[in-house]
Amino acid sequence: MPNETPQRTLGFLLHDVARLLRKRFEQNARDLGLTRSQWQVLAHLAEREGIHQGALAEILEVEPITLVRILDRLQSARLIERRPHAKDRRVWQLFLKPEAHPVLATMREIGAVTRAEALAGVPEDDRERLIQILSTMKANLIEASSGADDERRLSHG
Repeated sequence: MPNETPQRTLGFLLHDVARLLRKRFEQNARDLGLTRSQWQVLAHLAEREGIHQGALAEILEVEPITLVRILDRLQSARLIERRPHAKDRRVWQLFLKPEAHPVLATMREIGAVTRAEALAGVPEDDRERLIQILSTMKANLIEASSGADDERRLSHG
């Protein structure tokens, strides 16, 4: 494509928008005293209470030792607790403490403000269509990636 500069390609644009959304969220949330990594852990944990540390590290795509440090800080802040697994004492399950719920509510409010800033001037119909398109792209890429993994396993098997 003749007019395809890095600023105009889909990958660069998606990356820049995601980066700027994170940056703006951080600006809006700076008074909470949490890092973006800590917010991510709390958000994922709110959806998956009882998950074990290893599985959460995989979801977040971080090294387990990195997650342990984040969890240590969240536990010190009395936002999460670790409980031993009932059947495997080597495994720690993660749970939110009651003190985390107001923090999560504030994070959701800040997220809504940040999204509103990003989507200012975008008609509601276009917003819905954008979500549909991005969801389709995500599903396409997940399917293509899993197919590539299957092909790689077969060719090396």
